[in-house]
Amino acid sequence: MGLMDNLKQLGDLKKMRDQALEMQKKLAGIKITVEHKGVTVIMTADQKIISISGEQNFDKITEAVNEALKQSQKVAADEMKGMMGGLGIPGM
Repeated sequence: MGLMDNLKQLGDLKKMRDQALEMQKKLAGIKITVEHKGVTVIMTADQKIISISGEQNFDKITEAVNEALKQSQKVAADEMKGMMGGLGIPGM
């Protein structure tokens, strides 16, 4: 493996890093609102909770947060599929 191959690999790694940072920033800007059993959870697609309001029952809050997490994971996966589609990775 020559110097040019190493430089190409470094360039590829930088491109992937830049894409990952771009995706992280994009996910942070997507807000998901879940209303579940009287609890409203607002969360970003990178799974940061912005607010929880409504019912003060711990079990209901837990269910609503878990539902918001599930939805944020789906949004993130869909966004990643779009990014990874151009890389030709099998199964993506």
